[in-house]
Amino acid sequence: MPTSYVAVQPGTDYPTVSLRVLSPSPIVGNLVVPSIQDLTVNNANDVFTWSQLNEASKLQVATTSTNSISTTVVVEEATFFGNASALAGSADKLGLIGLSNNKTKVELRTTLGTKTFVADAYVTGLAPTISADSPVWTTPVTFTISGEYTTI
Repeated sequence: MPTSYVAVQPGTDYPTVSLRVLSPSPIVGNLVVPSIQDLTVNNANDVFTWSQLNEASKLQVATTSTNSISTTVVVEEATFFGNASALAGSADKLGLIGLSNNKTKVELRTTLGTKTFVADAYVTGLAPTISADSPVWTTPVTFTISGEYTTI
């Protein structure tokens, strides 16, 4: 059976993350997150566990899942703090920190090879750091998904 791996060629088919403000209504002005160092798509099912007197082992059933996409990016000023000349209320205007502070729901799109994950999300987990070994600011970013992913 032939295998079709999803490979990344540096500089050509790297993953992208694009955000668009959804609430109160969709606003034009996507924020494309540059300088992605890594990207993790997470789908973790919760499990309800119980014991019964007639069973030697515990029983489990899958319940709802917690979905998120996490990444680490090199901090770019306009992306992190917002683009002052962008459309008011847009993701591009708010930047990552504004989207997080305002708890703004966004439509997230990220690519995985030829597929695109689409989901409603919130920006969380920002923690910019700098060190002697990394002389540019980097920050983890977690996109906490509200609901399920759609793959197109």
